[in-house]
Amino acid sequence: MDEVGSKRPPYLIITVLMVGAFIAFLNNTLLNVALPAIMDDLGVNMATVQWLTTGFMLINGIMIPTTAYLIQKYSVRGLFLSAIGLFTVGTIVAALAPVFSVLLIGRMLQASGSAILMPLLMNVLLVSFPISRRGTIMGFLGLILTFAPAIGPTLSGWIIQQFNWRALFTLIAPISILCFILGFIYLKDKKEKVDMRLDKLSVVLSSVGFGSLLYGFSSAGNVGWGNPLVIITIVVGIVTLFTFVIYQNRMDTPMLDFRIFKYPMYSLSVVISMIVFMSLFSGFMLLPVFAQDVINLTPMQAGLLLLPGALINGIMSPINGKLFDKFGGRTLAVSGLAILIVTTFMLSKLSFETTMTELAIIHAVRMFGLSMVSMPVQTNGLNQLPVNMYPHGTAMNNTLNQVAGAIGTAFLITILSIRTKLYMVQLTSEAERAGKVLTDAQLEQIGVEAMLGGINDTFFISAIIIIVALVLAFFMKRVTQDNRGEGQSAIEVNPATENS
Repeated sequence: MDEVGSKRPPYLIITVLMVGAFIAFLNNTLLNVALPAIMDDLGVNMATVQWLTTGFMLINGIMIPTTAYLIQKYSVRGLFLSAIGLFTVGTIVAALAPVFSVLLIGRMLQASGSAILMPLLMNVLLVSFPISRRGTIMGFLGLILTFAPAIGPTLSGWIIQQFNWRALFTLIAPISILCFILGFIYLKDKKEKVDMRLDKLSVVLSSVGFGSLLYGFSSAGNVGWGNPLVIITIVVGIVTLFTFVIYQNRMDTPMLDFRIFKYPMYSLSVVISMIVFMSLFSGFMLLPVFAQDVINLTPMQAGLLLLPGALINGIMSPINGKLFDKFGGRTLAVSGLAILIVTTFMLSKLSFETTMTELAIIHAVRMFGLSMVSMPVQTNGLNQLPVNMYPHGTAMNNTLNQVAGAIGTAFLITILSIRTKLYMVQLTSEAERAGKVLTDAQLEQIGVEAMLGGINDTFFISAIIIIVALVLAFFMKRVTQDNRGEGQSAIEVNPATENS
């Protein structure tokens, strides 16, 4: 194998991979705004339609752990074409779906392709660039990770207003087809054949473990922690994952190698990233609720107030990547986490007088801080791994971030629900003690005030969580790569299409 970064990186195919990953990530949040329209059109209730998002996440959680094996076993070309092909077929099926069950099948196909694209892209970037340049290129990846989901609600709201929910799929399909064609023409591999077999028990344990955990935490946010199904699935998930870890550590060639956690900076980066992902969802989840239910903005306005933050994050991610190459990850992470803490505390002081402009500014500064944390922290950890461990490192990152997002969302929804109910009881009791006979309008107003209190408390808890990540960030160190691992093949594009 050529030394990593010794040849000019294949920028063309990296661009194609990034576009594919971008539309896959964008697709994750596009559908949230469209759920009411889908319910009306296909005649399903909220509990049923939620499977379009829950099912997508479950398939991701089941598929991502297998990507370490897939990346080692198969060529980048084969994996990319399979992933973008599945995503494309799923998009077309969803666009033409006559009934809900067909739409759900389309979403599952999309998810199976999407799950492969991001770990594959991260692995290609790691083997294509030396450590000294990885911060910059991973900064561009950070743009995808945060920009696509952030603009999803705004873009979705506009598309649905102009067309209908099917346009969310029909507009993406041509881009997905173009990515497939470009990958088919230009992507080649120098990868040697690897004699590996996928251990069936590993797949079963991983699927049941991560799938149960994700389902349990996702359901907890909707039906409560005391629901028997929630308790059973979380317990099954924990026990199965414990068994999975022990089994993997006893294998010579594990499907997902947990020995990567012997690298301290990688382990630290995973913990910090999970904490940030847990708390990050507070902004994406709570701000639209506050905007629409408390200060009565339209769905389009609620989406637009998130847009400046998404743009700033997109602009700053590559810049912070260059700063990472120059100064390392700790300075960026500490500064970014400090900004996240301050802005999240500011969001815990919301009121009925808070304006859309104030929200947009606070969120934009918050996203500026996030751009200094997300990819720099992950890149610093991955840099310590030997080359042959990259597939395991990227698969572990993506899997645990999915789990952290589900846990964080469920936890914050629970905090919101508990605190809102408490404020509702307090405010109602105060009014009754004052001898007031509450009308329906007054009860509704009390409900809105209670929700405001719950949202503020949830942001406060979120800020406390981020403080833990800030403390951990002070222990980050700039790392050198462990080169004791085996080599990994690189990729190339058709020489005729890449200028030397």
